Amino acid sequence: MITKVRFEKFTAFESLEIDCSPGINIFVGANGTGKTHVLKAIYSACEITKSKKSFAEKINKVFLPSKEQIGRLVKRSSVSTNGFVEITRKLSAPKKRIKIRLSMSNHTKTPENARVSGSPKRWSNNKLESVYIPVKEMLSNAPGFRSLYSNRQIAFEEIYDDIVGKALFPLLRGPAGQDRSRVIKILQNAMDGKIITDNEEFFLRNKQGKLEFTLLAEGLRKLGLLWVLIQNETLLKGSVLCWDEPEANLNPGLLKTIVEILLELHRMGVQIFLATHNYVLLKEFDLQIKATDKVSFHALYRDSETKEIAVKSTPDYLQIHPNAISDTFADLYDRDMERAMGRSGK
Repeated sequence: MITKVRFEKFTAFESLEIDCSPGINIFVGANGTGKTHVLKAIYSACEITKSKKSFAEKINKVFLPSKEQIGRLVKRSSVSTNGFVEITRKLSAPKKRIKIRLSMSNHTKTPENARVSGSPKRWSNNKLESVYIPVKEMLSNAPGFRSLYSNRQIAFEEIYDDIVGKALFPLLRGPAGQDRSRVIKILQNAMDGKIITDNEEFFLRNKQGKLEFTLLAEGLRKLGLLWVLIQNETLLKGSVLCWDEPEANLNPGLLKTIVEILLELHRMGVQIFLATHNYVLLKEFDLQIKATDKVSFHALYRDSETKEIAVKSTPDYLQIHPNAISDTFADLYDRDMERAMGRSGK
C-alpha cells in the first residue's frame, strides 16, 4: 500500500511530507491547500502499474497544465527552480518499501524531458488496482465520451476518461464473495435497484423499469458508480480508492451510507484517500469508526509564519487541528446563539 507522499516545490507545495495510513486517509483544509493535488499524485503513481505509462506522462495528463508543459507543475518562481513528487509504497511479498520520484525544472517542456527515479521498473511490475472518483459525476456522460477523448484534443484531465473506462469493465460472472455481497446489498438498498449498461449507457433498474442516469439525482449516480466498481471488482482487496469530495451534490442523509460503505471497503483491504469540506461526513466517520479501524485525518493548512502549506495528522477526529470545517460550524453556532439571545433580550 501507499505509505508516504513527498512534495518539493511541486504545484502549491514548498515542502510537504505525509505519512499515510494503510486504511482510510481523510484530507481536510481550506481551499487552495492542495488536497486534490495529493490525491491526484497518489492516483497517478498507482495507475501506471496497470496502464504502463511513464509516471511523468500520467502526472501530466492527470494534472493537465497549460499546453501540457509539465514544467508548469513546479511551484511558481521568478528564477530557475527544480521540484519533485515522490510516492512510497510497501510491497506485500517480499515485504519491502519502494519509491518512485518525478523530478523536473520549471523549464521542462515535455514528460520525456522529466526524470523518473527510484524503482520505476519494480514499481510498474507490481500491479496495483486504483480508482480516482472526481467531483464531477461522469457516468451520465459515458456514451461516446471515450472515443471523443481518444480522438480529439479536449480539455479534460485523464481522470475522467479513466473512471468511465473502469466503470465499463464487464461485471464478473457467478456469485460475489461474502464481503462484496454485503457492501453491494447496502448500496442496492440505498438506490432501490441495480445498475446495468447498454451500449455504454448506464441505467438504474428497479421496480419502475430502466431509468437512465441522466434522469437520476447525482447522489444516486455516485452510489451507482460505487456499486459498479465493487461489482466488477475494480475495488477489491489491495486496491486504492481516491475520492475527491464524496459529499458533492449528495443529500446529507446519504452520507451515513457512504461512510458505512467506505469503512466496509477498508475492512476488506482497500486503501482509501478522501478530500472533504463536509462536517457531516467527518462526524459520520467519528461515530462509525471501530477501535480496530485504521483511519488518519490529515489537516492541510498555511503556516502563519512561512505562509507555506503544512500538514498535521492524527488518528483522532477530536484532535484534528487546524480544522476549518469545525471552526466554520462553531462560528455558525455562536452567531445563531447571539441572534437568539438578542431576540430573547427584546
